[in-house]
Amino acid sequence: MALAQFPISTTPRTLSHLACAFSSIPFSLFIHSSLSSSPIQPIPPPHPPNTMSTATNTTARVQKLRELMQSPEHNVTAFVIPSEDAHQSEYVAECDERRGYISGFTGSAGLAVVSLESAALFTDGRYFLQASQQLDSNWTLMKSGLPEVPTWQEYLVKNLPAGSRIGIDPLVFTATDASKLEVDLAKVGSSLVPTANLVDLIWEDRPARPASKLMILSTKSTGRTHAEKIEQLRKNLEKKSVAGFVVSGLDEIAWLFNLRGSDVHCNPVFFSYAIVTPDYTSLYLQEKSVSQEVKDHLGSEVAIKPYETIFDDLRAMSSSLKANNKKILLGSRTNLAMAVALGKENTVEARSPVTDAKAIKNETECEGMRQCHLRDSAALINYFAWLEEQLANGVEVDEADGAERLEKFRAEQAGFVGLSFDTISSTGPNGAIIHYKPEKPKAARINPDLVYLCDSGGQYIDGTTDVTRTLHFKTPNAHEKRCFTRVLQGHIAIDSAVFPDGTSGYLLDILARRALWADGLDFRHGTGHGVGAFLNVHEGPHGCGTRIAYNDIPLVPGMTLTNEPGYYEDGEFGIRIENVMLVRKADTPNNFGGRNYYGFEHVTLVPIQIKMIERSLLTHNEVDWINAYHAECLAKVSSFLAPGSPGLKWLQREAVSI
Repeated sequence: MALAQFPISTTPRTLSHLACAFSSIPFSLFIHSSLSSSPIQPIPPPHPPNTMSTATNTTARVQKLRELMQSPEHNVTAFVIPSEDAHQSEYVAECDERRGYISGFTGSAGLAVVSLESAALFTDGRYFLQASQQLDSNWTLMKSGLPEVPTWQEYLVKNLPAGSRIGIDPLVFTATDASKLEVDLAKVGSSLVPTANLVDLIWEDRPARPASKLMILSTKSTGRTHAEKIEQLRKNLEKKSVAGFVVSGLDEIAWLFNLRGSDVHCNPVFFSYAIVTPDYTSLYLQEKSVSQEVKDHLGSEVAIKPYETIFDDLRAMSSSLKANNKKILLGSRTNLAMAVALGKENTVEARSPVTDAKAIKNETECEGMRQCHLRDSAALINYFAWLEEQLANGVEVDEADGAERLEKFRAEQAGFVGLSFDTISSTGPNGAIIHYKPEKPKAARINPDLVYLCDSGGQYIDGTTDVTRTLHFKTPNAHEKRCFTRVLQGHIAIDSAVFPDGTSGYLLDILARRALWADGLDFRHGTGHGVGAFLNVHEGPHGCGTRIAYNDIPLVPGMTLTNEPGYYEDGEFGIRIENVMLVRKADTPNNFGGRNYYGFEHVTLVPIQIKMIERSLLTHNEVDWINAYHAECLAKVSSFLAPGSPGLKWLQREAVSI
């Protein structure tokens, strides 16, 4: 699934004196609405999908927000509503979909700014088309990354009157973003005003915060116990000479403690915080999530505390840290409220060491990724065979029907837990909406005369999958074939790359675009992202794309990376080819400079449709790659398909030499 090419938030920077400036504000104001506004309830239904739809009428919501902004209690010129929750999650629970509620835009990435006279929605290239369809007349769409389009920070500084008061909820802003923004605003006499989340205060029937039962993972899946991971973290903290680390990322906590949940749709995580010091480990959980089995799993070395009490404990730590001249490490994506609770003088900031450790899979996790992708590939092959047969027989299948049938094929596979994201099942022009998700009754009928793009994935007990294939069920035209082939050439270039130790995905990205550029084509999303091991489908800190931040993280063996170049024509079609890969050591005849050289091992094994390829554009090496890939698909996946089944016949027909 494509990740943004241009991030909406700022690049992390050093924490400034912002925490001190806010220290006189009652902290209960910071946490009032976001942590305790809703009682714990059973898991809510999935959040609103990314779907092409008519715009939501937001007039009443925006008006109520502006009335609250003008009240004496708040008195702010503008209020900023990001997509993220208190844990800086990319995908959030329904109760945290504030930006979606106020704007009507349901994409996973974006930020809204509501002033007393205007409202602007900032999002990246994956969502330009979707946002243009979902925003009503109250909103101006700001296409982040395009020339002449300001960042949301520049917008606050340049488009609002000097001396403005900018309201933010410190629970959903990182300390680094707030620090930089405070400096920029001060240049025009404007200021940041921390407040309760004003969207929560106007949100009628806001969903309850979920509290799912937790799943315990054995070392058969994880390769290491949680005690071993915590011990490694403590050694890392000792090297950094810090007194402890506050873990706030939900996927980081799930990985660290070998636990999984279902509080966030398609993401096996649960609401939690953790503090790890040389002497103790505290895990903050919602009471309904904790069973006796979880307590036994964690053992006496991990103290389980109520989720909401993390801020009390951070404030209590503040005075002892100051007295002993010690500091706590905060990850660069920790929210501002936590930095304020600890006090800026008591913290140091860096990329989370848990994020770094989680990104490099051990051999057990790598093997789990290989095995789950074999089963997942079989499910996708069964689906394509079924869909092709239905369409050939004149059966009408809409995009949502297709997505539902694909999920059923996945559910037949061993170890299946759920989807890793909502299936992008898109026919013709809907394929140009990069994160499109069909929803009845608006889902289009899959038209065999048009290009069909299917981007989907599953969560399995031994890994997470993410795969895209683009098909045509009749005869593609010359333009569609040429575009597809240029995308395929970029895919092959990334898959075949060999590179020295220290190389980042930022440096490799050009390989995915070179063939497209030759035809004056390109795509507005990243080329690849990390994938969790039975965790979030988008995983950092590494990636492959034009984000300069990717250049800070070299690719090393054990990392996962998707390979997903694409091309999209609005109103016509979308093309994307995506595999998940493992970074591994390459076998090279030489070793210049005594450096290691690395390459990729693809674990997704689904044939690439031959009829979509314009063979005359391919080099001999590219033809050889396709033939070898198809031979590998046939050899490794056949045994996962029933003898004589439509899926096996489809594989045998499609996995051929070109």
